[in-house]
Amino acid sequence: MLSKAQIKYIQSLQHKKNRQKFGQFVAEGDKIVQELMGATNIVKAVYASPEWLAGRQIPAGVTAEAVAPEVLKQLSSLSTPNQALALADIPALPPLRLEGAVSIALDTVQDPGNVGTIIRIADWFGIRQIICTPESADAYNAKTIQATMGSMLRVPVYVQSLTALLQEHKHIPSYAATLHGSNIVHTPTIKEGIILIGNESRGLSEEVLALCSHRITIPRLGHAESLNAAVATGIICGRLLI
Repeated sequence: MLSKAQIKYIQSLQHKKNRQKFGQFVAEGDKIVQELMGATNIVKAVYASPEWLAGRQIPAGVTAEAVAPEVLKQLSSLSTPNQALALADIPALPPLRLEGAVSIALDTVQDPGNVGTIIRIADWFGIRQIICTPESADAYNAKTIQATMGSMLRVPVYVQSLTALLQEHKHIPSYAATLHGSNIVHTPTIKEGIILIGNESRGLSEEVLALCSHRITIPRLGHAESLNAAVATGIICGRLLI
């Protein structure tokens, strides 16, 4: 039976500062919990309904505990709690290498669903890394993790200033998604570069735009004011990488 202290600790991981402080996060949902247990050794504990645990093979070293629905609701940060959640360590990041690869950079993309979906898009197109500004939604937010549908296991996310990144890597082509750039239809496919996606309402900052080598635009045929950040990322990746 979970103690009050354990419940309080798991609830505390809903906040980014505590995830950073303790180096742990919570993942919720049948698919992601199973993937985490099967593909990594970072899972420390699984808390789930008795029905979910029945017949499951739990890896050695992982604590598994059946909990009542009301306890799962207490532990969950989602409006509709799942049947299982995992307590896991935040994995160490491999070295960031931009040369010879395509990367995605997010400038203050604040919706966890968008960040999670972009991680999933990156995984689909074989993009090996994402760089986020500190103001972007956290990669280990429960809603971000859920939106990745497991892709967070394969696409590391780095947090750093994009102006510093672009200044340091001026030799890497950078492609800024804007409303007033070159038509992406006429942009050649790429094997190396940084695709930059801006904030949902403000777009890319002027400081970041000033450092980009290319500005690209998805041509608009209708009357919508703009595209969702994740949708735009998918279209751009489909055009520049295939």
